[in-house]
Amino acid sequence: MPSSPTGEEPRTPGTPRRTVLRAGLGGAALAATGLGLGAGPAAANGGTPPQGGGSWASYVQGPSSRTVRPVAVLRTSGDVTRPDALLKPGGGTTVLRRKQPAAPPRWPDGTTAAASSAHAPNNGDDGRPRTYDAANAIDGDTGTFWNDDTIAAYPDTLTVTAPAALRLPGITVLSNADGVPTAFTVETWDGSSWQQAASVTGNTEVRRAVPFASTVSTTQVRITVTADQATPQGEFTRINEVYPGLLPDDGIPRVVVDFGKVVVGHPHLRFASASAGNPGVRLAFSETLQFLTDRSDFTRADQSGTPSQGTDQFAVPAGGADWQDTKGYQSGTQVYADGLHGFRYLQISLDALASDAPAAQPYGEVAIDAVWLDFTAYLGTPASYGGWFLSSDDDLNRYWFGAAYTNELVTDTFRPDDVDPRGADSPTLDGKPVLHDGAKRDRDPYVGDLAVSARTLYLTHPDAAAAARTVLADLADHQRADGWIPPASINSYTLPLFDYPLWWVTCSWDYVLHTGDTGYAAAYHPQLTRVLDGWYPSVTDSDGLLSKGLNGTSGYGDYAFLGRTGQVTYYNACYVQALTDGAALARVLGRDADADRWAARAATVAAAINSRLWDAASGAYLDSSTGPVRHAQDGNALAITAGVADASRAAAALAHLDATTVLPYGNAFMDNDTIFDGASQRVYAFTSYPELVARFRSGRADSALDQIRRTYGWMDRNDPGTTHWEGVGPGGSPYEGAYTSMAHGWSTGVLPALTNELLGVRPTAPGFAQWTVAPTPGSVAWARGQVPTPHGPIGADWRQLGDGTFTLTVHAPKGTRGTVAVPDSGRRVTVHVDGRTAWNGTEATAYRATSAGGRMLLRGLGAGTHTVVVRPAR
Repeated sequence: MPSSPTGEEPRTPGTPRRTVLRAGLGGAALAATGLGLGAGPAAANGGTPPQGGGSWASYVQGPSSRTVRPVAVLRTSGDVTRPDALLKPGGGTTVLRRKQPAAPPRWPDGTTAAASSAHAPNNGDDGRPRTYDAANAIDGDTGTFWNDDTIAAYPDTLTVTAPAALRLPGITVLSNADGVPTAFTVETWDGSSWQQAASVTGNTEVRRAVPFASTVSTTQVRITVTADQATPQGEFTRINEVYPGLLPDDGIPRVVVDFGKVVVGHPHLRFASASAGNPGVRLAFSETLQFLTDRSDFTRADQSGTPSQGTDQFAVPAGGADWQDTKGYQSGTQVYADGLHGFRYLQISLDALASDAPAAQPYGEVAIDAVWLDFTAYLGTPASYGGWFLSSDDDLNRYWFGAAYTNELVTDTFRPDDVDPRGADSPTLDGKPVLHDGAKRDRDPYVGDLAVSARTLYLTHPDAAAAARTVLADLADHQRADGWIPPASINSYTLPLFDYPLWWVTCSWDYVLHTGDTGYAAAYHPQLTRVLDGWYPSVTDSDGLLSKGLNGTSGYGDYAFLGRTGQVTYYNACYVQALTDGAALARVLGRDADADRWAARAATVAAAINSRLWDAASGAYLDSSTGPVRHAQDGNALAITAGVADASRAAAALAHLDATTVLPYGNAFMDNDTIFDGASQRVYAFTSYPELVARFRSGRADSALDQIRRTYGWMDRNDPGTTHWEGVGPGGSPYEGAYTSMAHGWSTGVLPALTNELLGVRPTAPGFAQWTVAPTPGSVAWARGQVPTPHGPIGADWRQLGDGTFTLTVHAPKGTRGTVAVPDSGRRVTVHVDGRTAWNGTEATAYRATSAGGRMLLRGLGAGTHTVVVRPAR
């Protein structure tokens, strides 16, 4: 998850929270148009391709079993023999050897260190404060470090003073992998002034030996840092040790293996043997090669304060061992492993933490005869798919199944040992299926993310729909007395977000719409009433709009912890969507008074948005009615999909986004940088999803396809490939560096966009009792697919021919009826259904055919297989 609500460091503004700008249109708003939303829930696994089939199964990305092995050895260093044996079970052993290293030089007793700044202490897991002052850089403990506190206000200085003069040929700087100084100078004191001894630029090494031009006799060494690598929260210098001398190459044996794509679960190593003394093995994980260093790109220990130093440790006994990496200590409070990881690359090193002696030693010999992963997430195989998609565009097919796999990685069981350590564990969730936000992090179910990831789940693996219900019900069960619903279990259900209770409403309708579970709707109608008639009216101003800041909400965040207050288009468009979806839920239950009240309020809020937040000069909705003028992707897209914008405003808003937000790697979520620096270079697939829906539904299919190809093509082509990123930053980089989740459920909106909009299959009544098939083909030549429903699968197969003919075959299960809307592009056409004329070129002859908005609507199609043919009229 992008955001770090209880992290040690301040969060970068705009760091997403978990949000989901769920793809456009709330389910009820869609259903009300007769061109519904979503796709289906619970039925047939597998499924035979409709008419002509296709090789959709070849695109499935999931592993064939829960034992997942690496596919390649990428590199080795140090003394490593037969590394390829790690790829072949029973193919021999990989041996790592290391001689006992010499102890590094130490500063003499009485040496002191001072710094220009130091980060304030934080409490660790044991409740004791961890300090970050300068003394940590000379204490001989590589597990502590000096951390500046200037957040990029360089220069920063670290000065080491010895009690007597030392002769130094140079120094060695050991840094934390997330605080490496990239540019610094080293000066020595000659008794009267500082003399520069060395200058370093472009450094990326965690351990950097810095030789002087000649040996220097001095009592003081000063390091001045002028640049540092970016971290998720800013730039920090983190120096673990400064050694008085030049350390030789560390000689640590390492081997890096590649699992081919991001995987998630418990790493598993089998050791055939080891030398005496329990040589240590350290595992470092990363989703990308860029951030594969001597520490993992992320571990939960980074947030919990456990002294893991960013790797998982194991002390190998002489007789060998079969080690599954699960959370905990191997020897008292020594040799810690973090357990479950989401990663693509694994580095295995023969090494040990100094603090783990004598339980583990950083030298010796270990023989490894197997390495694999015990996969814990949903195992998506061709047999498990209830829905699928295939088209004439191979890229779109790959993105669809990449989204399915990304979502499988976050569909898992809630376990205390591998969820977010910041107060997320909950006995009401333990052991239940859930949809986490990310495979690597944060690993907590957020309701905003469900607005995308749950819909992806319903369209692919309806047998797992309980994972969505678990989350929705649990959050409703923790509703606050004033009606506010928590966004997730993190912080013991107290993280204050302004927008997520609205997403709970929309996701609840989504769930009922796709699964037909009206029992859920009845059980949680009281919570629905309290949030819509209690909490949100308490933050509504005299203009009838939600206004963040009222009722003590100035400190509330949103999906990206954005610093916006007052009347914000995004919040209010979400409100319209939630009121519309809440009305649909109420109507299903026969609670017409509630439905009428909420529908009327939705219309009132929509009118106020158009009156107060439309910027006629720019032809787009303002992000906020106060502060600098800017226009956001989230508010403009949702205003269209929630039905706030009429056709002319929708066209203008999309044109504005075209003119101001288009990047090689997607569409930015803001049109300028007035909310934070770099906002106009940041892309969230999460907030891009409703824009895709808006483009399809506004008759701009090719612009939607272009946006898909830029957004998902970028992620597909760049490391780690296949899976969909939490966010993309300037230049197309992971937007929060190593911290970024590279497999995030809220970014899978390409899947429902292609199934619901391009293929065109959506439910319009709970459980798909009523449905619509309304293809929006754009330049795609053909598409076919299957959508699961409680009644059985709905199949759709369409094709555009060169002579202007459009054919569509729909297979609908028993107990359902629907509407077909085929493109006629405003031309004079004839339409036949199963060989029977439905439109003769000028008027309807069957199926109450109506031509409107570039489509021919055909109503009342029942169960069975129907073929629709549209031809230019002669």
